[in-house]
Amino acid sequence: MTSEKLVTARSGWDRIRIIAYWMFTVLMVAELVAGSVWNLLQIEWVRVQLKHLGYPLYYSYILGVWQVGGAVAIMGPRFSRLKEWAYAGSFFLWSGAVASHLLAGDGAESWTAPLMFSMFAIASWSLRPGNRRLPKAGIVPETRPLTWAVPIGILVLLFIVSYLTLPAVNVAMHTRAQELGWIR
Repeated sequence: MTSEKLVTARSGWDRIRIIAYWMFTVLMVAELVAGSVWNLLQIEWVRVQLKHLGYPLYYSYILGVWQVGGAVAIMGPRFSRLKEWAYAGSFFLWSGAVASHLLAGDGAESWTAPLMFSMFAIASWSLRPGNRRLPKAGIVPETRPLTWAVPIGILVLLFIVSYLTLPAVNVAMHTRAQELGWIR
């Protein structure tokens, strides 16, 4: 393979990797944002699910605050070490949800979504570009203030969408809780 073809193949893979990274990252952060809104507002679905799993109601506030922090850390530029912690926390959140549902005796319909989001976290973490990883050595390049505009804009948009879709989601989740027998 000539060096020209190698460069073209490499840049094609890099583009696919970046697209996949942002796809998994936006899906993961959207779930963190929506989950934080649901937890901080303690919608019925959250209250019913926490009761079903045996967690205290105040746990939703703890989760909600950490989900906001994780979403901001993952979307924002720089702070590579904080991103590592946010990815770990997100994985712990969703894998803990899977374990909670399994230990409560719930079927796959209850733990499939958190399992999927834990896989999204792994995919996003493993596909992230070099400027979002812990540096091997040396000084991290300086970030301009404008680089915060897009991540903040995405976060604000996701919060607005989460809040605006909350009434429809709340009705759907109420029906789902009834189907699962968590409420009557």
